[in-house]
Amino acid sequence: MSHFIDRRPNGKGKSTVNRQRFIRRYKQQIKRSVSDAIGNRSVTDIDSGEQITIPKRDVSEPLFHTGKGGTHKRVLPGNDQFAKGDKIKRPPPGQGQGSGDGDATNTGEGEDEFVFSLSKDEYLDILFDGLELPNLKKTTVNSSTEFETYRAGYQTEGIPSNLDIVRSLKGAVARKIAMTSASRKELRELEAELQHLLGDPHHDREKILALEAKIEELKERIAKVPFIDTFDLRFRNYAKRPVPSSQAVMFCLMDVSGSMDQATKDIAKRFYILLYLFLNARYDNVDVVYIRHHTQAKEVDEQTFFYSQETGGTIVSSALKEMQKIVDERYDPAEWNIYAAQASDGDNWSDDSPLCRDLLANDLMPVTRFYAYIEITTRDHQSLWNEYQKVSDVWENFVCKHIVSVDDILPVFRELFSTDSELRG
Repeated sequence: MSHFIDRRPNGKGKSTVNRQRFIRRYKQQIKRSVSDAIGNRSVTDIDSGEQITIPKRDVSEPLFHTGKGGTHKRVLPGNDQFAKGDKIKRPPPGQGQGSGDGDATNTGEGEDEFVFSLSKDEYLDILFDGLELPNLKKTTVNSSTEFETYRAGYQTEGIPSNLDIVRSLKGAVARKIAMTSASRKELRELEAELQHLLGDPHHDREKILALEAKIEELKERIAKVPFIDTFDLRFRNYAKRPVPSSQAVMFCLMDVSGSMDQATKDIAKRFYILLYLFLNARYDNVDVVYIRHHTQAKEVDEQTFFYSQETGGTIVSSALKEMQKIVDERYDPAEWNIYAAQASDGDNWSDDSPLCRDLLANDLMPVTRFYAYIEITTRDHQSLWNEYQKVSDVWENFVCKHIVSVDDILPVFRELFSTDSELRG
């Protein structure tokens, strides 16, 4: 029996495995806490880590122990409040839970809830778990060709890390069997003959000695064949091949007209920041095009999109025309997966809403993988929503969603990009 003792010093990330195990084990509780926390964040810190709280009862584990067994008699002190069979009421909510909400008391005991800090990457990974861009397809191989590494058989030379031990041993065993098969067959015959002679009471002593010498010679010859040799070694071979690039572009169209008050714009910005973080966390080759519009639409950079104070009237079709212009100039639908997310309060010049419907139905939807319209309002839906509903009745990849408050942002976002396609309807 051999014993192996690992004396390697612990690395800096020695607790990483335990941390990942904890996150996997309590993933549902952590996801609930992350969902509750997203609504309380400001626009500026939505991409940072998070300190979440998990109820103590969710992380406690049952304990098993061996009972005493048998029959025991005990004498307990009496009381003047309860009799045998009485039921004890539960303590009122908030007492003894360690929640910190309530007045000081000199009675009762409890345990604090478990506080757990998530890093930025862990937070985003949990926040966007189970989400993806719908209808994402591989496009043609373009000038910036991507490569994937794949197994391409074995080779006789390579670096030690690519050595395939099992394949090498199989080859060595096969070679040794092939090289010694004739000698082993002859050895078995000589050993059988020797046993026969030894069983004969009138055996020839000299013949026995000659057989034994030949047997030893054969054993030495077999033993000289090495168990494994350099030409038995097999190394895994890897090669690269070009793969189609899943290029995608996301158009973010935001209404900044005078009807969009500060609270509505804040909700729209929260949604788009969530979308931006999702794209950066999940995908490498995604372009983001920002379009702001009032009576006129303009492509802007990220800073202007989120922080500019420009405002004006409302003509929504200007944003759709700008998107169509950019698609024609820079994003060939044969090579790009085109997506769009539009946020508005629903206000629009009444004669412009039918034009928006026609632009979507005839020009944009045939080349768009997925289009999401988000209406942020507490009022009844306006003409733009009604016209967009007609588009969604014809095109399955066009979805309209309604947001009333900050609390609706994450549920609507998850419905739009959930891997369960039924949630997008």
